[in-house]
Amino acid sequence: MDSHTELRTENRLLYHWPIWFTDESSGEFMQGQVVNISSEAIAFTFYPTEISLFPNQHITAHFSVPICGLGGSFAVRNFTREGFAYRIDQINKVLHRVITQFSEPLPFRPGEQTYNEADMMALLQILSSQKGS
Repeated sequence: MDSHTELRTENRLLYHWPIWFTDESSGEFMQGQVVNISSEAIAFTFYPTEISLFPNQHITAHFSVPICGLGGSFAVRNFTREGFAYRIDQINKVLHRVITQFSEPLPFRPGEQTYNEADMMALLQILSSQKGS
C-alpha cells in the first residue's frame, strides 16, 4: 500500500523548454530545461559547472509558458520570476533538478488550461497588458 500523500494543490504542466536563471551571488546566467510548472513553482534540470545552487538561495528565472487553445494551437508567454530554490536533487553525477518557489505567482494555472478559443483570446489580452510580469 502506498503511503505517499499528494501535497500539490494544482496540476503541473509538463514540458521541456529552455529556462535561463541566475543566482544573486554570481550574477552569471545558466541554462536549464523545464520539467514542469505550476502557478507558484517551477522544476527544472541543469548541469552545475561554475554555479552551485543550494536550498533557500535566491534565483531569478526567465522562461516561456505555452498557453494552449483549441485544436492543439498554442501561444507562448514569456515570464521573469524571482524566487528561491526550495529543493535541489542530484539526479546523477552531472545533472541536478531544482524546484523553485516563485515570490509572485503566475496569473494563471499552466497545468489546468481548459480554454475555448474565446477564453484563450481573453487570457492573451490580459497577459499582454501585464508586460512586466
